[in-house]
Order: sequence, then C-alpha cells, then structure tokens
Amino acid sequence: MMEHGFALFDTAIGRCGIVWSARGVAAVGFPEKTEQATRARLLRRFSDAQETVPSPEMQRAIDDVVALLAGERRELAHIRIDIADLPEFNRRVYAVARGIPPGTTLSYGEIAARLGDKALARDVGQALGQNPIPIIVPCHRVLAAGGKMGGFSAPGGARTKLRLLEIERAQPGGPTLFDHLPLAERRSGRG
Repeated sequence: MMEHGFALFDTAIGRCGIVWSARGVAAVGFPEKTEQATRARLLRRFSDAQETVPSPEMQRAIDDVVALLAGERRELAHIRIDIADLPEFNRRVYAVARGIPPGTTLSYGEIAARLGDKALARDVGQALGQNPIPIIVPCHRVLAAGGKMGGFSAPGGARTKLRLLEIERAQPGGPTLFDHLPLAERRSGRG
C-alpha cells in the first residue's frame, strides 16, 4: 500500500506540488526553478511518495489552492492535513494560522499571545519557518511586529510572501496609492 501520493499542478505562480497520505495533505511545494526541482524537493522529505492521480478529495484541495492563487477568495480550512508527526508546538501554531482568513494578517506576537505567552513570538516564527504545508497552513499571513514582512521559507522568500498577500488583497502595510486599481493593473505597473 502506498504511504504517500503526490502530484504536480499548474497555478498562477507556477508549477506547484502536493503530497498526501490517508490522513490528509502532508506537504505543498511552491515552484522551484524547474519542475524537476519542485519534484525533487518534495521527494527529499517524502522519499516513499508515488506520483499518482489525486483522489477526489485531493483534487478538490488542488482546485482550491489553484483558485486562491488565481486571486479568488477561497477558505482552505476544510482541507484535511497530516501533521500528526510534527512537534506539538508547531501543530498548535498551525491551528492558529489556519484560522486567519484570506486577506487578513496576524503578527508572530499575536499568534504567541493566542497560545498563551507573547514571549513565544520567536518560537512561532521558527515553527512557521518549518511549515511543510504553505498556503493551506497560511504562514504567509503572519507578519513581524509593526506590519513588517518577516521571513518566508518558500522559494522566493519574502518576495513570494508579499505576492501571496497581494493575491489575497491583504494590506500588511495598510492602504496604498494603488488600491483603487484592479489587481491586474497593480501587478503590471499600469495605471
């Protein structure tokens, strides 16, 4: 019996990958420089994964990720995730992060406070830096103090994080002069 399945799929930000088990999504891989690099990154962590056709449940998860990355308002909290083997603290952080709606953000300190100790902000950042399921566990919606971007462990780093927030129409730094323009015009620089 296959422990993990995986598939690659096209999105507005490039070719992504997803790994799943019987318990749910175990990883999402953002685009690397090549499709082979995206595949290799996923297989480094899940060497037993077999490329296969997604189940209807996993296809729905893929479709929802694709729609969100295309700028549609999508809530991904319904997607089952497989994080049972991760540290308990990380699981708690991810549970809070999954409650952040698209288009909004929290700070590392705010998540730490929700966990009961604002002094854990740095630990929250480390847990989010280890997030194997970006976008479904929306670590891009978590910012540093004062609305600063903070880090992002996916390829492209903070630039990718900012792009995801823009796709979701979040305003981490507050309103800008370009908010009245359609998203396509803001991306192209027209206007």
